[in-house]
Amino acid sequence: MSKPIVAIVGRPNVGKSTLFNALAGGMISIVENTPGVTRDRIYADVNWLNRSFTIIDTGGIEPDTSDIILSQMREQAVIAIDTADVIVFVTDVRQGMVDADQQVADMLRRSRKPVVLCVNKVDNFKQQQTDVYEFYNLGLGDPYPVSAEGKQGLGDMLDAVIAGFPEKDEEEEADERPKVAIIGKPNVGKSSIINRLLGEDRVIVSDIAGTTRDAVDTVIRRNGREYVFIDTAGLRRKSKIKEDIERYSIIRAVSAVERCDVAVVVIDAQEGITEQDAKIAGIAHDRGKGLIIAVNKWDAVEKDDKTMRTYTEKIRSTLSFAFYAEILFISAVTGQRLPKLFETIDTVLDNQSRRIATGVLNEVLMDAVAMQQPPSDKGKRLKVFYMTQVAVGPPTFVVFVNDKKLMHFSYQRYLENRLRDAFGFGGTNLRFILRERQDKNAI
Repeated sequence: MSKPIVAIVGRPNVGKSTLFNALAGGMISIVENTPGVTRDRIYADVNWLNRSFTIIDTGGIEPDTSDIILSQMREQAVIAIDTADVIVFVTDVRQGMVDADQQVADMLRRSRKPVVLCVNKVDNFKQQQTDVYEFYNLGLGDPYPVSAEGKQGLGDMLDAVIAGFPEKDEEEEADERPKVAIIGKPNVGKSSIINRLLGEDRVIVSDIAGTTRDAVDTVIRRNGREYVFIDTAGLRRKSKIKEDIERYSIIRAVSAVERCDVAVVVIDAQEGITEQDAKIAGIAHDRGKGLIIAVNKWDAVEKDDKTMRTYTEKIRSTLSFAFYAEILFISAVTGQRLPKLFETIDTVLDNQSRRIATGVLNEVLMDAVAMQQPPSDKGKRLKVFYMTQVAVGPPTFVVFVNDKKLMHFSYQRYLENRLRDAFGFGGTNLRFILRERQDKNAI
């Protein structure tokens, strides 16, 4: 089941971004830096009381405005509201309740989504208590006083947030059909790929970037097996955004990737791999999903005997953090290598769910350690005692060592490569959890 999505909305300048940063970068953040990926601050994954969810920062809502920028900000927030499971409505105690707050509250009531009313900039509740209670007039239930800047009152607010999460969908949990998210920048041919696989036009295809605004599920049967394809809105680099609304299509992609088993990142062969493609691939990488890079419009590229190798090297360089990704060169127009896509998806699914017996795993580990001695620091050497697999989707391994601080990133990558040499794992991320234990042979 995908993580719940929480949208932070409200008028401009009430402290939404400050609240977002307090949650994403402070006490409850579980976000880790991924080498090679520049993080976009539109969304962040967080955890509260063992509940994981994704928060979305939005532009401020000005309900009645002719200002183009403000009207676009309103549309951004509407997209977030439509996508979210719970909405945090941020108001400003210093400004008090204004007419625009009431209009936003009316929008939120119409959404029929759970709403948590957050009254921000409450630095002293005793002194500002009367001002906080004024917001009961919005008719959205209890107002939660917080100071985003001072990180005060966030706990009670987050308790209310997770109380609004939907119950687990048993039907969704029971649906074991492979789910494949088609993600990428606008106009790279995501919908065209699905239409070609279907053999009929089930998804609107247009040359206008960003035509697909929402995630659409399409079931395709092949060789007796059903696959659920999730088509998503295209993602565009900020500097190219004319409509800020497209900036928020990333929210749809995050939601789709959460639901999928395998993500297919579609890139334009004529444009080549870009930094924005790396950001998009990073969404799937961060969440441990299977990853396939589909280079579309390959029929439109002039080729020689080195073209494919040059493209592959460029992709590997740009996506160095996801060096395990499978790469396909396809054409939605001609159907070139599209049947290979299903074969690759099946392979990645198998690798995502592969379990390795502990005995076999440790034979490979001991051989790897013997071939390359573990690193040392200030006279103390890393000792790797034991490894066991504890999960799949992605395959996750616990490694027992004498000192976690001695496990350099490069040596962990070396061990990962030895596992890949032995067992494959193409198209899937591998995760390692380090655990310390005492060396029984130490004096």
